[in-house]
Amino acid sequence: MGFWIFMLIVNLMIPLSMIGFGYLFSKKPPKNINFVYGYRTSMSMKNSDTWTFAHHYCGKLLHRWGIIVLLVSIVAMCFLIGKDIDTIGKIGAIICFVQMIPLIGVIFPTERALRRTFDKNGNIKNINQL
Repeated sequence: MGFWIFMLIVNLMIPLSMIGFGYLFSKKPPKNINFVYGYRTSMSMKNSDTWTFAHHYCGKLLHRWGIIVLLVSIVAMCFLIGKDIDTIGKIGAIICFVQMIPLIGVIFPTERALRRTFDKNGNIKNINQL
């Protein structure tokens, strides 16, 4: 049971990070464009408008997907109660790798939204979109 609890905690780290950073990015994005912290792509770093837009959009996605991943992970881990250590370890590792898909996957819709809203120079295409 101790290893199951350990794997549960490990498997909750990614979704809880997604929820936390999602909330942080959507409510309080980094004020200045920087190369250390935040949603950093060439399009998001064009100017302060693209920077703020990318953080709000990505933050909402991270938060929503994080909640979904959290619930699915908890349910999946409940099926492993009472299983042997090898099974818990293997399935726990698979759950962890599957969690990375939405974590990395938020990049694609965020970049698509940036390109729909801004031109290649970072200028707003339609002022009503913001």
